[in-house]
Amino acid sequence: MKTTRTIIIDDERLAREELRSLLKEYQEIEIVAEAINGIDGIEKIKEFNPDLIFLDVSMPGMNGFEMLKQLEDLPQVVFVTAHDEYALQAFENQALDYILKPIDPEKIANVVRKISHENSFEDEQLLNLRKSRRLGENDKVFIKDGEKCWFIELKNVRMMESDGNYVKVYFDTFRPMVLRSLNSFEEKLDNEVFFRANRKFIINLNHVVAIENWFNGGLKVELSKGEKIDISRRQAIRFRDIFSL
Repeated sequence: MKTTRTIIIDDERLAREELRSLLKEYQEIEIVAEAINGIDGIEKIKEFNPDLIFLDVSMPGMNGFEMLKQLEDLPQVVFVTAHDEYALQAFENQALDYILKPIDPEKIANVVRKISHENSFEDEQLLNLRKSRRLGENDKVFIKDGEKCWFIELKNVRMMESDGNYVKVYFDTFRPMVLRSLNSFEEKLDNEVFFRANRKFIINLNHVVAIENWFNGGLKVELSKGEKIDISRRQAIRFRDIFSL
């Protein structure tokens, strides 16, 4: 579940405690900090980079609207105030919501629903984008093998080796096994970087440190960690066609 990093900004301690208590039941909301006024709020936002802030309007020294004007990158904002006359100004500041004190718990539930809907929409967009394009060397991928997990940039992957129903992924000193076919990797990866050397191997061309002619018109390459892989005759012809000057 994606969590929404949240800061509560209010000069009244009891108001902050009430809001924290109401938000506690929502696992998707992570309260990372509290601030007691506008200046403190600006500092906390810069330090914690939240996704969402609950912001009181009336605070001593600098009100909520004045505080927002001091920020270049705004998180989503929910105004929480005892005064209803600021609602129009709040929504002119692209507020996600405007909640009057004393806080109605259903108003908090509505905010969480809005956040969850936006997160789901963003996740769906990201998933569709990744499905519709090939992954390049600067993309990061999640790999799990048993109890071990990695989140790595593809540029660090030297090669992939078919092993039965699994694919062995080589990066650094690791070789985790992924339950997928080598063909599925070939279809998903940028073919200007990841090249199908033969029936068993895909190699990262940026890790090739040496190459030589081999038997029957094939090629042999050496990768950055010393692995030597044969490029089949058929794929060697393709390699020359694509990459020759």
